[in-house]
Amino acid sequence: MFSYLPQTETDIREMLKVIGVNSIEDLFKDIPVEILKKTPLDIPEGISEYEVLKRLKGLSEKNRQGLSFMGCGSYDHLIPSVVNHVLQLPNFYTAYTPYQAEISQGILQSIFEFQTLVCELTGMEVSNASLYDGHTAASEAITMALNTRKKADRILVSGTIHPNTRAVIETFFSDNPVKIEEIETKDCVTSLDALRETIDESVAAVLVQTPNIYGWTEDLTGFADLVHENKALLIISSNPMSLGILKSQADWGADIAIGGTQPFGLSTYFGGPSVGYISTGTKLTRKMPGRIVGQTKDVDGKRAFVLTLQAREQHIKRQRATSNICSNQALAAMASGVYLSTVGWNGLKTAASQSFQKAHYLYKRLTEELGLKPLADQDFFNEFTLIIPEADRVLTDMESQGVFAGVGLGQFFPDQKNAVTIAVTEKRSREEIDAYVDLMKGVLK
Repeated sequence: MFSYLPQTETDIREMLKVIGVNSIEDLFKDIPVEILKKTPLDIPEGISEYEVLKRLKGLSEKNRQGLSFMGCGSYDHLIPSVVNHVLQLPNFYTAYTPYQAEISQGILQSIFEFQTLVCELTGMEVSNASLYDGHTAASEAITMALNTRKKADRILVSGTIHPNTRAVIETFFSDNPVKIEEIETKDCVTSLDALRETIDESVAAVLVQTPNIYGWTEDLTGFADLVHENKALLIISSNPMSLGILKSQADWGADIAIGGTQPFGLSTYFGGPSVGYISTGTKLTRKMPGRIVGQTKDVDGKRAFVLTLQAREQHIKRQRATSNICSNQALAAMASGVYLSTVGWNGLKTAASQSFQKAHYLYKRLTEELGLKPLADQDFFNEFTLIIPEADRVLTDMESQGVFAGVGLGQFFPDQKNAVTIAVTEKRSREEIDAYVDLMKGVLK
């Protein structure tokens, strides 16, 4: 894209004529009159471009800059400067998606590298070109299971998955004869005994998440055996940063691995955009949604990249597509690929380990010094859930002093209005964590 596009009055008239409208204002006629701004911006006439930018920058600096201890799927991690440098290259950020695949070698290679990195992280054999986000990936994984188990019509989801994931799944299958049922939990983790009582061969898939919505890491020992005994597929959603030091989905025996790669090179961006990853074994490759990029050689024997599979409605007959809404987040996926390529396995393990250690340091101080109680006595990676009296007030007071202290779970679970999930990443220094504790002490009084 370009920062400056000069248009003459003649240019504008010709473009409007081609479009079929009389004025630029006509282009915005769909905007309701009551919210359409009718007056010019409050900027004095006759000032220079430099002065305008200076004024706008001053306004932007009034935005609050705070320390973030928020998580529940979106985390404030360090991002190497090379990530944004690569993304801002015009040949990448202006290229939407490889419709003319063989010409788009750069984009194809970036997707191929992304797929490879996802497979290395999850321990699976095949990955696709990415999806909208982790919630969409969950729905697509369930679709894969239903397409594999034609006569099965039940899906079991853990009560500890992210509520947004559950909401997207229910919306996704709202017009389909698919039964979405919840697996009971015990001490805020999925109960294997409850799964054993619920599962049978009418179940197409079982979806669990670790770390879960509370931050607790789930012990999935025995889950894969039980699920496979009933001919169902096991889908495991994971924060990919945790895979730097914890078991991968393949280690747990998953058939499909899913999640979101926001922790890798993507800012929180007020909640998006993110990238959904999905990977599986070779047996399910043709059930996977979207595109898969492969590596080959051209007529001259040089390394080249191609779209190996394109099971989208845009490429094959609609009724044969594995999905109709599986758009690839190419630019955001590239950010995650550049991040992982930059930090490498050692850097990933370091970031994951520091997130783990710093989270446990904060947990210890809050529970031992301030006497706050955890929602459950469970292991965790980089976030945990505590019971904080008057949680809404505490979070508001902390925010007013420049600290986003956590995510109140009352918005998801009305019976847990004082439960707060607190996340710590490698970005937070010891001084910042100590400042959090000191501020919390004052706010709790």
